[in-house]
Amino acid sequence: MALSKEQIISVEEVLKASLRNKFQNYKPELASMPFHTRLLGKDRLALYSFIHSLNTNFGTTIFEPVGLTLAQKNFKAATSQAIAGDHISGEAQHAIQKIIDGLVTAEMTPDKEKEIEIIRNVCQKGTMIRNARSE
Repeated sequence: MALSKEQIISVEEVLKASLRNKFQNYKPELASMPFHTRLLGKDRLALYSFIHSLNTNFGTTIFEPVGLTLAQKNFKAATSQAIAGDHISGEAQHAIQKIIDGLVTAEMTPDKEKEIEIIRNVCQKGTMIRNARSE
């Protein structure tokens, strides 16, 4: 997938703005990590803290806007912070929990296609439950 000049410029601007903002507004929290400070030293901990903060910040300030920029070329509509739906069937919720439990207890191995099929088979069955995040 080749990027257009406009997309390249847009991605570059998102990266520049995000990094510039992080450099200007970053405040390390070294005082709350006395064990780490003594183990790693103040300079290394400051670098680690900055990189960790940067990685955490990338999701909202870089990955999402870049993904939106790339999606706008290939789809009729592209939006960030989209809500896929506000209801889930009771049967689907139960199936998902059963899959999670099986994976956690190692009673089953990950199998994306099988898990999707299990959920699809029950996604319209049972009482529809309103998603708490949509309230």
